[in-house]
Amino acid sequence: MNRNFNPWHSVSYGDKAPEIVNAVIEIPKASRAKYELDKDSGMLKLDRVLYSSVYYPANYGFIPRSYCDDKDPLDILVLSQIDIVPMCFVEAKVIGVMQMIDNGEADDKIIAVAANDMSVNYMNDVDDLPPHFVRELKAFFEDYKRLENKTVKIENFQNKAKALEIIRKSFDDYQNNFK
Repeated sequence: MNRNFNPWHSVSYGDKAPEIVNAVIEIPKASRAKYELDKDSGMLKLDRVLYSSVYYPANYGFIPRSYCDDKDPLDILVLSQIDIVPMCFVEAKVIGVMQMIDNGEADDKIIAVAANDMSVNYMNDVDDLPPHFVRELKAFFEDYKRLENKTVKIENFQNKAKALEIIRKSFDDYQNNFK
C-alpha cells in the first residue's frame, strides 16, 4: 500500500488533457460546507461552513498535477445533473474559465461539464451555458465570502481556448515546482 497517496500528486490529470481533464471533487453541488484538500496529508478537511446562506452552484474541486500562483492546484467547477461525492475524480470536458480576484490575488476557476453526463456534455464553450446559470455563478462567488469581510471580484468569463491556455500553464508550473 502506498502510504504517500495524495490526490493532488498521485492522480493523473488525464490522457486527453487539457481538453478533458480529471477533476478531483472536494465540494459537491448544493453544499454549504467548504472542504479543501489538506496538502500535506492528502485528506479532505472541512475548512469552514459558508458564512452566507448560499450553496455551491456546481461540483467544485481541482485538477491534479496543476499549480497556480496561489500555491494551490487549479480550481475547477464541474457541471452535472448530480452532486458528485467528495474525493471522487471525474472526467471533465473544459468549456471555459471564470477569472476572478480573491482578496487581491488571481484565482481562476476552470468551468467544465462532466464528460459522461448526457444532460450537460453537449456544451462546448461558456457561450453554451444558460445565461441565468452564469449570473448564479457570478453571484455565488461575489457573495460567498462577503460576511467574512473578504472581497471577491469576478473579472470576466473567457472561452475554452483561454481556459486551455491557463491549464497548460498550470501543468508547466507544476512540473517546475514539483519535479
